[in-house]
Amino acid sequence: MSAPTMKRGDGPRRLSPRARDAGWYVRRVLLYLALIVLAAVFIGPFLILLSAATKPGTQDVFSFPPDLIPRPPVGDYFVEAWTTIPYGQFLLNSVLYVIIIVPLYLVVSALVAYPLARIAFRGRGFFFLLFLSIMFLPGELMLIPRFLVMSQLGLTDSYTAVILPALLSSLGIFLLRQAFLQIPDEVIEAARVDGANELMIFARIAVPIVAPTLAVLAILGFISVWNSFIWPLVVLTSQSKFPIALGIAYLTGVSGTDVRGLAAGTVISLVPVIIVFLILQRHILSSMGGAVKG
Repeated sequence: MSAPTMKRGDGPRRLSPRARDAGWYVRRVLLYLALIVLAAVFIGPFLILLSAATKPGTQDVFSFPPDLIPRPPVGDYFVEAWTTIPYGQFLLNSVLYVIIIVPLYLVVSALVAYPLARIAFRGRGFFFLLFLSIMFLPGELMLIPRFLVMSQLGLTDSYTAVILPALLSSLGIFLLRQAFLQIPDEVIEAARVDGANELMIFARIAVPIVAPTLAVLAILGFISVWNSFIWPLVVLTSQSKFPIALGIAYLTGVSGTDVRGLAAGTVISLVPVIIVFLILQRHILSSMGGAVKG
C-alpha cells in the first residue's frame, strides 16, 4: 500500500511577515486602549475633584454629562479652604507624624521579624501565629482596647497617643519575616563562624539584603500615616494636634455644603503625596520589583 502523498497546501500554514506585523499592531492597540480605560478609571475621580475646586460659582459642579473644564478657572476656593481652618497646622502635624512614625515603625518591625525568622527559641511559632492572627482582625476592633490603654497611661489627646499604636504592625512583621527567611543559611552561618553576634548579623547583613522590602513598607507606612483618620478621631480632642485627614473632616463641618471649598481642601491634602510620588517614583517601582523578586 503506497504512502499518502502530500498535496500542495497541506500542512501548517505560515503567516506572512505582513500578517504577523498586523497581528502585533492589533494586540498593541488593544493593550493601549485597555491601559487608557484603566488610567481613566483611576485618574477620573481626581480630575473631577480638581475641576470642582477650580470651577467658578456660576458653573454647576454636578452637571450631567460631567463638564470638567472650568470657565474660567478660579483659585479662590483654595484660599478659602486654607484660611477657614488652620490648614498649615494640620499639614505640619501630618508631616511630624510621618517623620516620627515611619522610621520607628520600620525599626520595630525589623527587630521583631528577625528573631521570628532567624533565631530559634521556644515559642517562636506561637508568637508568629499570634502576630499573624492580629493581622486579620479589623482595625476597628482594637480601638476600644487601645483607647483604654492610652487613658490609663494618661496619654490621651497627645502626639504620643497617635504615634505609639502605629509603631507595631503585624503586616510589616509578616512581610519582613518572609524576607529574612529568603536569606541563604550559608550567609548567616558564615557570619557566625567569623565571630559576628546576632546584632551585627542583623544590622550589617540581614537589613541590607531586605532593603527592597523595607522600602515598600516605608511607602505603605507613609500612605497609612498620611491618611490616618479613625484613631486620631478617637484619641484626640485638641484641634492643634489634628492630622490632615481629620482636618478635612473638620473642614466639612465648617464649610457645610460648600462643595468647591471641600474639593479645594482635599486637593491641597493630596499635593504632598503627589510630590513624594513624583520624586520617588523610580525608587518606588524598583523597590517593589526587588521585593517581589526576593
